[in-house]
Parts: sequence; C-alpha cells; structure tokens
Amino acid sequence: MAKETTIRQHSADYNVAVQTIKDAILRSQYQAAKLINREMLSLYYGIGRYISANSREGFWGTGAIRTISERLRKELPGLKGFSETNLKNMRLFYEEWEPVFNKSVISTLISSIATDEIETSLLLPVKSSVTTDDLESFLSLDFTHHIAILNGEKDASKRLKYIQLSLANRWNTKYLQQQIKDNAADKYGAMPSSFGVTIKDSRDAIKALNMFKDEYLLDFINTEEIGIRDIQDIDERVVEKEIIHNIKKFIMTFGRDFAFVGNQYHLEAFSEDFFPDLLFFNRELNCLVVVELKTGNFKPGYLGQLMTYLRILDDKVKKPHENPSIGIVLCKNANKDFVEYVIQDYAKPMGVATYRISEEMPKKLREALPDMEELKKLL
Repeated sequence: MAKETTIRQHSADYNVAVQTIKDAILRSQYQAAKLINREMLSLYYGIGRYISANSREGFWGTGAIRTISERLRKELPGLKGFSETNLKNMRLFYEEWEPVFNKSVISTLISSIATDEIETSLLLPVKSSVTTDDLESFLSLDFTHHIAILNGEKDASKRLKYIQLSLANRWNTKYLQQQIKDNAADKYGAMPSSFGVTIKDSRDAIKALNMFKDEYLLDFINTEEIGIRDIQDIDERVVEKEIIHNIKKFIMTFGRDFAFVGNQYHLEAFSEDFFPDLLFFNRELNCLVVVELKTGNFKPGYLGQLMTYLRILDDKVKKPHENPSIGIVLCKNANKDFVEYVIQDYAKPMGVATYRISEEMPKKLREALPDMEELKKLL
C-alpha cells in the first residue's frame, strides 16, 4: 500500500515536471520562431536549474529524468534535444556555471525565482565582474561545445578561455576536446615574444599574443612513414617537407586566418639571397608571418636570422596597407625564460615556439606498441 502511494506521488510529481518544462519550451518557442543561441542557452540554463533543485534534494525518484524525457517526447512529437542525457547536461550546465554567474551576472534574478518555475532569461547581463567579451562569447557558443568544455576542463577561467578560442578558431567539438586534452588554454598567449614592445597598437599586440601558442603538436609528421627510425635524425628540410605535404593540417594546427604564401621564399637584398622556410599571410593580423624551422634547441642566433628576414620582407614585400611582418622561430626545445631575456632587444615583432611530433609518446606507451617492421610482416 505504501509502495503504491509512493508510485502515485512520483507520478504526480512527474506530471507537474513535464507540464512545467513543456510550458517553458513553448514560451521560448513563442518568443522566437527559431531559437537563437542566446535564447537556447537561457532555456537550457533555466531547465537545468529546475531539474537540479528537484533531483538533488530528493523530490524526484530514481529514473525521474528518463521518465520526464520520454513523456516530453510524447507530449511534443518531433522534439529534439531533450533526451535523458541532454536533460542531465542542462543540469550540469546550470550547476557548473551557477557559482560563477550567481555572483556576477544573475545574482539579482536567481534570488527572486521560485523553484517551481523555470525562468528562461537568467543569462541576461546584470552588473558583472565577467567581462563583456566573456559574456558575449559565452552566449554565442552552442550548447554542444559548452558541454564538451564542462566535461573536459574544471577551471572556470580556462573554461572561459576555451569558449573564446572555440569561437575565434571555429573549432568543431572533436577538435575542441583534443585541444582541452592538450591543455591549449595555457599555451595560447604564453609564447615568449617581443610583441608587447614592438607592435605599437596595443590591440594588435594583444591579437598577436593570442594568435600563437608556445607549443604545437605536429602529429601529422610520421617518422616511420618517411623512413626515419630515430627522431634525432630529422632535419629542418624533412620537417618542412612534411609540413608542405600537410599544409592544410599545419594551418589548422597553427591558428586561424592563415594563408600559405610559400616555402623557401626567395628574398634578396644587396645581391644577398635568403630563403626563409615558410611564409604565411594572416588576415586577422593583416601581416606577413615568417616561420623558421629548427630541429634542435633554441639559439640566440636564430633571432638575428629572423630579424634579417623581417627587415627585407617589410622593405620589399609588405604592401603599404599591411602591418609590419611577424617572425616565429619554431624549434624543438626552448628555455622560455632565456628567450624572454634575449628577445626584448630586437626591434621587430618575433616569438619563439616549440613543437612535438606524434612519435614522442611516453616510454611505457611506446614500449607497449608492436615494432613497425613486425607489424608489417603480420599484415
């Protein structure tokens, strides 16, 4: 008897929950014929808050979210995006961001909303310590990307960074997940450079700082395929050849808005010939970007070489409407503190980044894999 009473109580609770969420969905659809992203996120945040309040406090029984999802599909045929998993993701979306926004964006709204209602305008900005750019980026990113970030990164400031990076670089969710695993948030803007003192416009300097990472994974370079057994045997030309062969992948790895100009690009000054390894043009920075490849440790002399290339590019190649050229040394290893120490005396905007290739995996993992020759024999 008691069990039947409990079941009836749960059923009544689910009826209320289904009707409440259904009304919220319909209100949102009435406000916009096609839900724009801001409205969608607001709806999901409100539903997440409602589900959190009822499921975490024990008002709903086991399997409640699954039951509600199934009922919603029956009540609103053709409805997509409200599966059990997505409803749980909405709860996650609310619970993870509520501590951040409760104090900055929606504190005055949250306190006035009853737990038996769903407010779908909770993400509208109030006085906030979160920057306007952060808020606009937050509201512009789609829900799938938001969930990938919430599942992959726990630090709130890094989450905001991934939101901005995802939008700026137009990352798909799979690539975003890989970037989170690679801890890209700590690498963008961390490259030692002279941008801050050599680029006059502070806005352009910030753009340049945020354009490049301090380390790149060139996982398309496979030493087995190019016949090299020892990573140390790779020289600059091999790396350059592999990059040119995979130029699309390199540009996607390197950043946004890059256009490939050429490799071993011929420069000439006073009958002296020079051939920088890679030359790009970046639309966002509106400038030429020269990349010099080095397979060993960073050496100060590389900056002098790069300085020569930049001088000639600015004098003879750069268009009048373009910004001064930028140079990047891409080497195997670099002491960041030492680079910061020596680079500041150069008058041209330059930076130093490092790279890894796919074969540089942990020793235990490398030993666990079969030998390539043995694998070929088996196949």
